[in-house]
Amino acid sequence: MANHKSAEKRARQNQVRNIRNSSQKTRIKTTVKKLYEAIQNNDRVAAEETLKKASSVIFKAASKGALHKKTASRKISRLSKKVSALAS
Repeated sequence: MANHKSAEKRARQNQVRNIRNSSQKTRIKTTVKKLYEAIQNNDRVAAEETLKKASSVIFKAASKGALHKKTASRKISRLSKKVSALAS
């Protein structure tokens, strides 16, 4: 347990950030799961719509610091690759 005032504050801040980051990551997981469902069903229109939503959610999480920016770009790149493979 923290003994100093600054360490106690740091512990409180870490708790808040942990909750915020985990909620962001959960949101990413659910949108990506919906995207995979649309891909599985070969529904191109729904997949493109969900890809827009997913990329927005992923970039937002990266800008908040829940994900690294390159990780976010890599995720979106892989997802868009799968959606574009539906077209052909």
